[in-house]
Amino acid sequence: MTRYIKDPDVIATLTPEQYRVTQENGTERPGTGAWLDNKAVGIYVDIVSGEPLFASGDKYESGCGWPSFTKPIEPAHVNELRDGTLGMIRTEVRSTHGDSHLGHVFPDGPADRGGLRYCINGASLRFIAREDMEAEGYAAYLDQVEDVA
Repeated sequence: MTRYIKDPDVIATLTPEQYRVTQENGTERPGTGAWLDNKAVGIYVDIVSGEPLFASGDKYESGCGWPSFTKPIEPAHVNELRDGTLGMIRTEVRSTHGDSHLGHVFPDGPADRGGLRYCINGASLRFIAREDMEAEGYAAYLDQVEDVA
Protein backbone atom coordinates (compact mmCIF):
# COMPACT_ATOMS: atom_id res chain seq x y z
CA MET A 1 0.00 0.00 0.00
CA THR A 2 1.29 3.44 -0.92
CA ARG A 3 2.12 5.80 1.94
CA TYR A 4 1.29 9.45 1.44
CA ILE A 5 3.02 12.11 3.54
CA LYS A 6 3.46 15.86 3.83
CA ASP A 7 6.92 15.83 2.30
CA PRO A 8 9.11 18.84 3.20
CA ASP A 9 11.32 18.15 0.15
CA VAL A 10 8.29 18.45 -2.14
CA ILE A 11 7.08 21.57 -0.32
CA ALA A 12 10.49 23.15 -0.97
CA THR A 13 9.94 22.73 -4.74
CA LEU A 14 6.48 24.35 -4.89
CA THR A 15 6.04 27.55 -6.83
CA PRO A 16 5.15 30.60 -4.72
CA GLU A 17 1.50 30.25 -5.80
CA GLN A 18 1.36 26.52 -5.01
CA TYR A 19 2.89 27.20 -1.60
CA ARG A 20 0.50 30.09 -0.85
CA VAL A 21 -2.53 27.97 -1.74
CA THR A 22 -1.58 24.65 -0.15
CA GLN A 23 0.40 25.78 2.91
CA GLU A 24 -1.12 29.20 3.67
CA ASN A 25 -4.79 28.43 2.83
CA GLY A 26 -4.74 30.73 -0.18
CA THR A 27 -7.09 30.92 -3.13
CA GLU A 28 -5.94 31.36 -6.69
CA ARG A 29 -7.70 34.01 -8.76
CA PRO A 30 -10.75 32.60 -10.57
CA GLY A 31 -10.11 31.58 -14.16
CA THR A 32 -6.32 31.35 -13.71
CA GLY A 33 -5.74 27.76 -12.57
CA ALA A 34 -3.72 25.33 -14.63
CA TRP A 35 -6.36 22.58 -14.68
CA LEU A 36 -9.52 24.64 -15.17
CA ASP A 37 -9.92 23.72 -18.85
CA ASN A 38 -8.20 20.32 -18.75
CA LYS A 39 -10.33 17.70 -20.55
CA ALA A 40 -7.80 14.85 -20.50
CA VAL A 41 -8.62 11.50 -18.90
CA GLY A 42 -6.86 10.70 -15.64
CA ILE A 43 -6.74 11.60 -11.97
CA TYR A 44 -5.86 14.64 -9.91
CA VAL A 45 -3.60 14.13 -6.89
CA ASP A 46 -2.38 16.35 -4.06
CA ILE A 47 0.67 18.23 -5.31
CA VAL A 48 2.40 17.75 -1.93
CA SER A 49 1.61 14.15 -0.90
CA GLY A 50 0.52 12.54 -4.17
CA GLU A 51 -2.64 11.13 -2.59
CA PRO A 52 -5.40 10.56 -5.18
CA LEU A 53 -8.19 13.12 -4.87
CA PHE A 54 -10.43 13.39 -7.94
CA ALA A 55 -11.09 11.57 -11.23
CA SER A 56 -11.48 13.35 -14.55
CA GLY A 57 -14.92 11.77 -15.01
CA ASP A 58 -16.16 13.62 -11.93
CA LYS A 59 -14.91 17.00 -13.17
CA TYR A 60 -17.47 19.37 -14.66
CA GLU A 61 -17.79 22.97 -15.82
CA SER A 62 -19.49 24.83 -12.97
CA GLY A 63 -18.74 28.34 -14.23
CA CYS A 64 -17.17 29.32 -10.89
CA GLY A 65 -13.65 29.85 -12.24
CA TRP A 66 -12.00 26.88 -10.50
CA PRO A 67 -11.89 23.17 -11.35
CA SER A 68 -15.05 21.58 -9.95
CA PHE A 69 -15.71 17.95 -9.11
CA THR A 70 -18.82 16.10 -7.93
CA LYS A 71 -16.99 13.75 -5.52
CA PRO A 72 -13.56 12.61 -4.40
CA ILE A 73 -12.05 9.53 -6.03
CA GLU A 74 -10.97 8.35 -2.58
CA PRO A 75 -13.11 9.90 0.18
CA ALA A 76 -10.59 8.89 2.87
CA HIS A 77 -8.06 11.26 1.27
CA VAL A 78 -10.28 14.34 1.64
CA ASN A 79 -11.03 16.04 4.95
CA GLU A 80 -13.93 18.45 5.20
CA LEU A 81 -13.59 21.09 7.92
CA ARG A 82 -15.73 24.00 9.11
CA ASP A 83 -14.32 27.31 7.82
CA GLY A 84 -15.56 30.54 9.39
CA THR A 85 -13.17 32.92 7.61
CA LEU A 86 -14.34 35.82 5.46
CA GLY A 87 -17.40 36.30 7.67
CA MET A 88 -19.25 33.24 6.36
CA ILE A 89 -19.52 29.55 7.18
CA ARG A 90 -18.12 27.26 4.50
CA THR A 91 -16.69 23.75 4.35
CA GLU A 92 -12.98 23.69 3.63
CA VAL A 93 -11.47 20.72 1.79
CA ARG A 94 -7.97 19.55 2.77
CA SER A 95 -5.98 16.49 1.78
CA THR A 96 -5.83 13.97 4.61
CA HIS A 97 -2.13 13.05 4.54
CA GLY A 98 -0.59 16.12 2.93
CA ASP A 99 -2.81 18.51 4.91
CA SER A 100 -2.87 20.73 1.81
CA HIS A 101 -5.59 23.33 1.48
CA LEU A 102 -7.49 22.29 -1.65
CA GLY A 103 -10.55 24.55 -1.72
CA HIS A 104 -14.15 24.29 -0.51
CA VAL A 105 -17.20 22.10 -1.08
CA PHE A 106 -20.65 23.59 -1.68
CA PRO A 107 -24.13 22.02 -1.91
CA ASP A 108 -24.89 23.54 -5.33
CA GLY A 109 -23.47 20.87 -7.63
CA PRO A 110 -25.38 18.81 -10.19
CA ALA A 111 -28.37 17.23 -8.41
CA ASP A 112 -28.22 14.11 -10.58
CA ARG A 113 -24.59 13.53 -9.48
CA GLY A 114 -25.02 13.98 -5.73
CA GLY A 115 -25.51 17.75 -5.48
CA LEU A 116 -22.00 18.66 -4.37
CA ARG A 117 -19.45 21.00 -5.97
CA TYR A 118 -15.89 20.49 -4.84
CA CYS A 119 -14.40 23.83 -5.88
CA ILE A 120 -10.66 23.15 -5.98
CA ASN A 121 -7.61 25.35 -6.52
CA GLY A 122 -5.65 24.05 -9.49
CA ALA A 123 -2.44 25.07 -7.69
CA SER A 124 -3.05 22.29 -5.16
CA LEU A 125 -3.32 19.58 -7.82
CA ARG A 126 -1.09 17.52 -10.07
CA PHE A 127 -2.76 15.77 -13.00
CA ILE A 128 -1.77 12.24 -13.98
CA ALA A 129 -2.96 11.18 -17.42
CA ARG A 130 -4.56 7.75 -17.72
CA GLU A 131 -1.66 6.42 -19.79
CA ASP A 132 0.81 7.39 -17.03
CA MET A 133 -1.19 6.15 -14.04
CA GLU A 134 0.30 2.65 -13.86
CA ALA A 135 3.89 3.87 -14.21
CA GLU A 136 3.34 6.48 -11.50
CA GLY A 137 1.86 3.97 -9.03
CA TYR A 138 -1.86 4.68 -9.50
CA ALA A 139 -2.89 1.48 -11.33
CA ALA A 140 -5.43 0.74 -8.57
CA TYR A 141 -7.45 3.72 -9.80
CA LEU A 142 -7.54 2.81 -13.52
CA ASP A 143 -11.00 1.30 -13.11
CA GLN A 144 -12.26 4.67 -11.82
CA VAL A 145 -11.37 6.62 -14.95
CA GLU A 146 -13.16 6.25 -18.23
CA ASP A 147 -11.51 4.37 -21.06
CA VAL A 148 -9.64 6.37 -23.67
CA ALA A 149 -11.64 6.38 -26.88
